[in-house]
Amino acid sequence: MIAPTEAVPEAANTPYKLPPPLFNARCKACWFGLAGLAFVVASFLSLDLQWAQFLSLPALRSMAKFGAEFFPPDTSAAFLRQVALGAWQTLAMSTLGTLLAAVTGLVLALPASRLHSDDSAWARTPTRLLLNALRAVPELVWAGLLLIAAGLGPFAGTLALAVHTSGVLGRLFAEAMENAPPGPAAALRVQGAGRLRTCLYATLPQILPQLLSYSLYRWENNIRAAAVLGVVGAGGLGQLLSFHMGLFHMAKTATILGGMLLLVGVVDALSYAARRGLTR
Repeated sequence: MIAPTEAVPEAANTPYKLPPPLFNARCKACWFGLAGLAFVVASFLSLDLQWAQFLSLPALRSMAKFGAEFFPPDTSAAFLRQVALGAWQTLAMSTLGTLLAAVTGLVLALPASRLHSDDSAWARTPTRLLLNALRAVPELVWAGLLLIAAGLGPFAGTLALAVHTSGVLGRLFAEAMENAPPGPAAALRVQGAGRLRTCLYATLPQILPQLLSYSLYRWENNIRAAAVLGVVGAGGLGQLLSFHMGLFHMAKTATILGGMLLLVGVVDALSYAARRGLTR
């Protein structure tokens, strides 16, 4: 009787493969990684980073002495009311600025996108150049320019946030439109629907959660930006911070900073919860 031949495990016949090398001349990602590393090294070498002086004992003592002046914070009822009003102004500036930016960005995203391969999209390049110009100028510079026309106060800060964020959201919205699944839009175009109707009934319903997520994320960023805009007189917590820090009222400055941290934390939590709800 012939004994049955034992089956050889498949893994024994499979040749062992060595792990890929860390660098391969044909790997584009490797070259990009090396270029990025070289850029970081060049940045460190070109900057006058005085780490020894920064970490010296006299510098640490001065920092500790300055930090001790923030305590205890000013918790008087009258000043807390001022901080609460400034926080409300900052929140209102960021909310209204983001809402205006979302509407403007959506209007500009349609001419800035090519929805299908046969679309001429003659306005795509000039509209994208406009969006680049809007977001290339920081909010602080926009606020300084708009203060001349709108005057001191939160109105100029709101407009500055809206102008800058319109460029950011408009570009993001346009990219989302171009990357949307083409099937529903193609079905409407076959039926003779125009560009605007196709976008409203086919493209936008698919990317609406993504657009809302982008808008919420920019709302988080605009909370921080609105606090900074107050430095140039655009209202909110930033204006309070600039005033009291300039007068070296460190106890009041500590209270304002605490209000900023609390406001940013609450907004981050709300935005995170809303974005999680949209993705479910």
